[in-house]
Formats: sequence, structure tokens, C-alpha cells
Amino acid sequence: MKPLKPHVLHKARGAVTNPDGRFESMRHEAFDDGWVRTEDEEGKAVRTQLLPDTARSVINYNDSPDIPFDRSINPYRGCEHGCIYCFARPSHAYLGLSAGLDFETKLFYKQDAVQLLEAELKNPRYRCQPIAFGINTDAYQPVERELKLSRSLLEVLLRYRHPLSLITKSRLILRDIDLLRELAQRNLVSVMISITSLETGVKSALEPRAAAPAVRLEIIRELSAAEVPVGVMVAPVIPFITDNEMESILEAAYQAGARDAGYVLLRLPHEVKELFHDWMRVHYPQKAEHVMSLLRQSHGGKEYDAQWGTRMRGTGQYAELLAQRFRKAYHALGYGERSMPGLDISQFKVEEEASGQLRMDL
Repeated sequence: MKPLKPHVLHKARGAVTNPDGRFESMRHEAFDDGWVRTEDEEGKAVRTQLLPDTARSVINYNDSPDIPFDRSINPYRGCEHGCIYCFARPSHAYLGLSAGLDFETKLFYKQDAVQLLEAELKNPRYRCQPIAFGINTDAYQPVERELKLSRSLLEVLLRYRHPLSLITKSRLILRDIDLLRELAQRNLVSVMISITSLETGVKSALEPRAAAPAVRLEIIRELSAAEVPVGVMVAPVIPFITDNEMESILEAAYQAGARDAGYVLLRLPHEVKELFHDWMRVHYPQKAEHVMSLLRQSHGGKEYDAQWGTRMRGTGQYAELLAQRFRKAYHALGYGERSMPGLDISQFKVEEEASGQLRMDL
């Protein structure tokens, strides 16, 4: 039997493979047995499966010294946006699933998220610090339209006067502009909109179910008009594919009302490395080697280095050039004059139903 064509494009999906997770004891390889032709699989839609997540907590803590928050909330595991570069893909391996198509099609939702959050906030040992919302997977991915988990969690955080930051690439965030406006009036929220490319074709290949570039700029405009502090995250910067757009993205976002900006160099942890290789062979075969060469130059000869402090930006000549370009554009456009406000933790309060007492962290 001859091996099947290894890379299959599925409608509106990012991954072209579905490799076994790194913790699995067995490896599978597809072979053509004569019954199914690979050509028949091309273009087929793969349905999304939604399953409950029986997590015991909803707030995740971290001690990473190179990120500006120590806690986050992710209402969902897996993400239907299908971004091929997503650094959260390897987390599906802990569920016995693939970081490839499984990550985009087998989604888990934290059905008790609201109750869990309230219980954690009411814990006498809890001390308020800003919560980063939707870090591993987008809190406003398509399934949120029906489940409304993110909105329900925002309502809790508003009621408790708890500060938070959000990052998304979905227009669905505008559904909750009423809550965001009220949070912003109390200096309790900031939002970053992720933009990888302004070119629709590039975006469609990289992020098949995410909002179009023009829509993301419109999100910035509408949030800014509502006086919700909003910035842009140019992420990830992909060498030789999107790196030439850094200045144009920063300028377009600034004109739309962005008050701050950041960027992240492409990260390829664990299974993402293999998935990205496969994706490159399908979408950019002639650029693949050059892309990976620039990444290796930025990570000490490796395709990815997880070392704190350099994993987000890289090192070396290419990485330094990106940093210089970002700094120059950032200051030339005037981002430094539109700083995002610090979030206020002093308003946090917990109303105890039983005793009627009020606890405040000052």
C-alpha cells in the first residue's frame, strides 16, 4: 500500500494534518487502501464537536517573568479560529487529542465557569490583581455566540469591580460593548486586538475562521469611540511572510484609535513546529526554507527557544532589526503619547450573602 498524501486542506480549517499528541504511546500513519482517495478528502468540511470541561477552577496562575500578568481565564479549550501558529495547540495533548485538526474541531467549554469564578473571588485568601482574559484560546471564538460564557464572566467581574485585560481577534467582542464601556468608566479594563496581516489572502490561510483585517480595524474604531482603552498586538510576526507589514499594521491601527501596541515573533513550541512545517509546505513551499532560516537565526540555531525573556522577541540580527523597526514606528506614529491606563485593583469588593459583610482588598 502506498502512503496517503500527507497534507489535506479542509474547508475553513488551519491545520493540514492531525498528528498524534506528544504523550501518546502509539503513532498512526495513513495508507491508501483503495477505498478512500485523498483527493476526495480535499475541501471537505470537518464539523466542530463541543464538549463540557469539568475543570475545578477557572482562574489559571503563572509565574512567568516575561509576561505582565500572573493569572488568566480561558473559558474554552481548543479554538475554532484555526490559527496555525497558535502556541496553545500543544495543550490538547493533555486531553489525549491532537494539536492539529482536533484543536480546531474538538472544543471544550467550562460549563460551571461562572460559579467557579465567584467561588474563587469569594475565597478569603484571594487577592485581587488584573486577570488576563482569553490568553490561550480566544474568549470570543464562534461558539461564544451561543454559549455566552465570556459575557457571563464579564458580568461577574463587573459586579465584583475586578480589573481585567482582553485580547481577541473577533468582532463578537462588540456584542459586549455595554459591559466594556462600564468597566472602562471605572478603569477596570483594557483590550488588545490581534492583527497578523492586512492582506485577506494571508489572513485566510493563517487564521481561517477569524475576522478579516478590515473588521479588526473596525473593532478598534468602535471600542475607541466607546472610550474603551484599546491597542493592537502585531502577532505573530512571521519572517518573510508578514514581517514586511509591521509598520502598515501599526499605522492602520493607530488611525483607527489604538492607544498602545506590541508585537511577538512567531513561536513554535512542541507540536506547533511540525504543524507549521506542514502548513508551509502547502501554502508557501518556495518560502519555507527562508522562513525557517530566519527563525533559527533568531533562536540561537533552533527553530524555537522557550527561554524566558527572549522567547517572545528572539535574539540576533534579524530579531534586533524587528525591534528597531517597531520602536521607530511606535514613536513616529505617536503611540507613546496615548498610553493605556493602569488598571485599578482598589475597587475590588466581595459581598457576602450570608453575613451581609463587605470585604475589600485595598
